[in-house]
Amino acid sequence: MTDATPARRRPPTIHDVAREAGISRGTVSRVLQGGHNVSPEALKAVNAAIKKTGYVVNRHARSLVTQRSDSVAFLLTEPQARFFEDPNFNQLLRGCTTALAKHDIPLLLMIAGTEEERRRIGRYITSGHVDGVLLVSSHSGNPMVELLDEARMPVVACGKPLGHTSTTPYVAADDREGARAMVRYLLGTGRRRIATITGPLDTPGGVDRLTGYRETLAEAGLAQDPALVAEGDYSRAGGEAAMAALLASAPDLDAVFVASDLMADGALGVLEQAGRRVPEDVAVGGFDDSTIAATTRPALTTVRQPWDRISAEMVRVLQSLIAGEPPASVILPTELIVRASA
Repeated sequence: MTDATPARRRPPTIHDVAREAGISRGTVSRVLQGGHNVSPEALKAVNAAIKKTGYVVNRHARSLVTQRSDSVAFLLTEPQARFFEDPNFNQLLRGCTTALAKHDIPLLLMIAGTEEERRRIGRYITSGHVDGVLLVSSHSGNPMVELLDEARMPVVACGKPLGHTSTTPYVAADDREGARAMVRYLLGTGRRRIATITGPLDTPGGVDRLTGYRETLAEAGLAQDPALVAEGDYSRAGGEAAMAALLASAPDLDAVFVASDLMADGALGVLEQAGRRVPEDVAVGGFDDSTIAATTRPALTTVRQPWDRISAEMVRVLQSLIAGEPPASVILPTELIVRASA
């Protein structure tokens, strides 16, 4: 009687890849370790052989040689609830995951919104479990920035890390110019009592968007009225509270520039409840061009952040740092998107 169970197929090895590519095992090894000192022809042959044989890198074995984990952390320093509420974080995470997947590098999502989470995640990151960190939503005074800097961990921030721009490279949209474009547009439609709901003023977006708003009003010869400024926190509830405060302090406002689409969505609800028509009575402009912007009623005029480019650049800069190259920050242009709200 014979055993009908088929023999398990042996998984392909680096030797199989070398034989298929017709080159040495050492050359294959150099390709797997980053492709340094490998000719374009050899690189092409190895990649074709890997695809044909189905070879899968043994990450544990490779990490013993390279002293790298071959993984990257996506570190969000906000409460967990913010990750699920704000679509920008999901869009950024998806873009970074896609960019890293092209290099066969997994991305680990980590959320450190409390002191205990920061301690635990800080220990994990600085123990060598990741090769670098994509740092998202860094408030001024964020202890994670100093911790990662002291550990000499390769880090790229999304947005300018306030107080650390000289030591921590970053990729950011041009928040200031984006705000200027929005306020110029509102002025161009005849609005003169333009209010703003800022982001948190301990974040780069909050600071730079407020600066752009103030500069553009000053250039138009309009006085700075404190009653037209309310601070928000990038949440829908924060937008609601700030809009209610503005209606109380400046009931004659005829436009509002809101520093995020999520807050703008909250502001639209408050204006509707107050009987203010948008855009007839009050024009509303947001910032981000997140998935929320096209679903509000009316659809939101906003400033588009190039999330795909931001994600790709963050990954590119981080890989350069991991490879030992000097740090370089990147600022990307924004785009005004006009819809029905203004």
